[in-house]
Amino acid sequence: MLKGVAFALGSGGMLLLRGENGAGKSTLLRAIAGLTPLAAGALLWDNSPALADRAAHAARIAWLGHLDAVKPALTVAEHVPLAALKPVGLERFAALPARFLSAGQKRRLAIARVAASGRPLWLLDEPTTGLDAASVDRFAALCMAHRAAGGMIIASTHTPLDLPDMEVLAL
Repeated sequence: MLKGVAFALGSGGMLLLRGENGAGKSTLLRAIAGLTPLAAGALLWDNSPALADRAAHAARIAWLGHLDAVKPALTVAEHVPLAALKPVGLERFAALPARFLSAGQKRRLAIARVAASGRPLWLLDEPTTGLDAASVDRFAALCMAHRAAGGMIIASTHTPLDLPDMEVLAL
């Protein structure tokens, strides 16, 4: 159970959740997403209860959990618009059924889906798991572009991410 956790995130902000396995990083992300009920406290969006209208809250977040949610029978391009494949380096696999992708490629496809969502808040649970160094760099570029456009990101990771003006919350 998490106690005494408080933070504020504004337009263009990024909060990185750090802590040992079992510290509550995923739990916090799931609570922010509205997937796990809050035992106490409040989750606010523009000073109003964020979960009062769950449909409105769901429309403003893009979720990336531990599972990639890639449908094996669909092609790569059937998961996201073609334009979303280039930033993650998957454009040449557009016609390939997703079942043939490696674990890292599936993760990149899941990241592309988040980036293509147009949602202002990205909630990312261990987004760089399974990614090679070049893919982590692509991910960082997507994060910087999202933030530059006014988007916000809350992510948990054990992988070092060196992004400017990033806050860290140790759990």
